[in-house]
Amino acid sequence: MSQVDVAVGYATASRKGIPSAASFRRWVEVALKGARRRKATEVAIRIVDAEEGQALNLQYRGRDYATNVLSFEADLPPGVDLPLIGDLVICAPVVAREAAEQGKKPNDHWAHLTIHGTLHLLGFDHIEDAEAEEMEALETKVLAGLGIADPYVAP
Repeated sequence: MSQVDVAVGYATASRKGIPSAASFRRWVEVALKGARRRKATEVAIRIVDAEEGQALNLQYRGRDYATNVLSFEADLPPGVDLPLIGDLVICAPVVAREAAEQGKKPNDHWAHLTIHGTLHLLGFDHIEDAEAEEMEALETKVLAGLGIADPYVAP
């Protein structure tokens, strides 16, 4: 696999329960491999609290609540050839709450959302049923390679 650079920024009061930067890098790498991306790639990940997550979701999606992950594809000007595919914003309290509510291991949920967001940065989507099936199948396959159960099946 080509070079993968993952920059992780922590904008939360505590890092308790938040995976290491090495874990995020691994999850981005397996998502890229699963999607068969072979070019050098850069991704920035920002871990935020509920307040920032809500503000960003409102600003960029018009939804006034904190969501688990937001993906921002890189919009580079013509002629600028950088390996940056975009940014992920992951809301730590939402991830923790969802994992508890859904009976999932927190680390598994972090992995799923990182992989999910990375696939969005590569152009995958789940608006149409066929797209959703393709994206979810790829997520499930990549997660299985990490020993993580299908996130779309209730435990």
